[in-house]
Amino acid sequence: MATYKTKRPYLYGTGRRKSSVARVHLIPNGTGVITINGRDIDDYFGLDTLKLIVRQPLVATNTLGKVDIEATVAGGGVSGQAGAVRHGIARALLLVDDSFRAILKNAGLLTRDPRMKERKKYGLKAARRAPQFSKR
Repeated sequence: MATYKTKRPYLYGTGRRKSSVARVHLIPNGTGVITINGRDIDDYFGLDTLKLIVRQPLVATNTLGKVDIEATVAGGGVSGQAGAVRHGIARALLLVDDSFRAILKNAGLLTRDPRMKERKKYGLKAARRAPQFSKR
């Protein structure tokens, strides 16, 4: 680990995905504990794939057991929240070491996924769903 750009005991990163927003506090020189909304990652995310998504930036930069993470996430569903936490962790890792930027960028972990729910239009039942057509 290198010298940090802040005097706080933690590094901060904001992550977003769909309608979920995650505020991630990365504590360097930790034991590898990941806490989300005050609960352990195993309690918060039931599926192993979601836990894998959250740990992706840590595995890519080889910092899995070296930092603690405390995240607060709100909005959306569990999949969007996992993506938001992943994005926040990747952004916080940039403050740890600038050499992580190339690794995270090549893995596609720094890019904010722009896909959002399409708005409902008037005259339709949903975003694109039209009322049923009848000839007579």
